[in-house]
Amino acid sequence: MELSLESISGALSTFQPKTGTPEAWNAAYVRVEDYLRAHRIHNRLHQSRLILRILERAARRHAEHPELDPTTLAAEETERMMETWFSEVLGEQNLPRDRIVVSGRVALLLTDGPEKCPHAFLDEEQVPPDFARAMQQTSIEAGPDMAVSSMVPRPIDLGLITEAAGETVERFEQWPMLRVLVLWLLFAAAMASIFFAIHT
Repeated sequence: MELSLESISGALSTFQPKTGTPEAWNAAYVRVEDYLRAHRIHNRLHQSRLILRILERAARRHAEHPELDPTTLAAEETERMMETWFSEVLGEQNLPRDRIVVSGRVALLLTDGPEKCPHAFLDEEQVPPDFARAMQQTSIEAGPDMAVSSMVPRPIDLGLITEAAGETVERFEQWPMLRVLVLWLLFAAAMASIFFAIHT
């Protein structure tokens, strides 16, 4: 039975969890809505239906653990639903959780699922067979295998100018009087340049 937007809006308006404040659940609603939009789920009817289902699951958990944040619970329920849905659509139940979610998200975007099948995402009852096949055929191609190589440190050749500059600095450090003399000569040359520039 297909639900209308009015019936879902009515269900959301009568959504009254036993624990938690209205402000906290409103924040959870906004977070889930933003999360679905990030996955390009813009169909308002399907979006509202998913939000209601997620909030109801989060409310049941919150009734058992009222000290937890409703937004956190709603985010966890969203991730759990996505993991289950992706594993069923892709047929990859044996893969690690993170790999399933990443593969599913990439397949969803590459197949343009939210645009072609806006009601299929996280649908527990009916997923179009052609959409499921397109998701399954989409895979992430790994790059070449990592090759391990050894890097031997080699001296850096900075050229003759750098060597001469280094030797000069070393001499200045050994002869502090020479360093002071050179600094005074540079200062006198700068002052003479300024004098001649002003008076010419």
